[in-house]
Amino acid sequence: MGPLARRARPALIGLCLLLAACGQEELYSKLTETQVNEMIAVLQSAGISATKKENGEAGWTLQTDKGDFGRAVEVLHSQGYPREDFASLGTVFKREGLVSSPTEEKARLVYGMSQELSHTISEIDGVVQARVHLVLPDNQPLAETGQPASASVFIKYRPGTNIETQIGKVKALIVNSVQGLKYENVSVETFPAQPLPTVAAKGGEKVLNGNLVGIAIAGLLLLIVALGYPGLRRWQQRRAAVARREGSV
Repeated sequence: MGPLARRARPALIGLCLLLAACGQEELYSKLTETQVNEMIAVLQSAGISATKKENGEAGWTLQTDKGDFGRAVEVLHSQGYPREDFASLGTVFKREGLVSSPTEEKARLVYGMSQELSHTISEIDGVVQARVHLVLPDNQPLAETGQPASASVFIKYRPGTNIETQIGKVKALIVNSVQGLKYENVSVETFPAQPLPTVAAKGGEKVLNGNLVGIAIAGLLLLIVALGYPGLRRWQQRRAAVARREGSV
């Protein structure tokens, strides 16, 4: 390795590391196109650039700049992404050739109904996450007093959403979906999600990412010039020597 190559090697290594830092990082994979489009919209609202890539049967992949990876995960998590895949009654009671006990059947029924209701409530505009916990009474005809059915609903909503006006409708939805459940036995608790980052923070990170790319390009140009300059000098010297020989003849 010549002296020029030894001098250029540290600069080349540093440039490669800088360019690698400006690359893309995978956030989530195995998404539907609808899911990935919604997540890109959320990230763009927070000033974070993101791209999608199709992987055939494996679904879609969401990508962002490596420098934005941590904040992108934080923003998506605060807005309830990626969305949970809820089970349906059809999948909960899928036939498997086994006979279940009454206790197991009841547990699966409660779980399936809770999943269905959670999915429905999560579709309401402004709702980030929703959970429904059901308590169904045992069917004991000889019991003197039975435990009434009850439901507890958890809702995380986006800041600025007037979720309080929807509580009555949510209770009615639960009551009309569960046999024997009374309106007064349904409780709904709401919690605001974290707000998106401020515009100032977004702008600062955009400038930082732009500066990194500019520095990388400038460094690459300087490295090309540094490596090519000695060869250019030798070519000029050879041309001057040829011109002197031709002039002396």
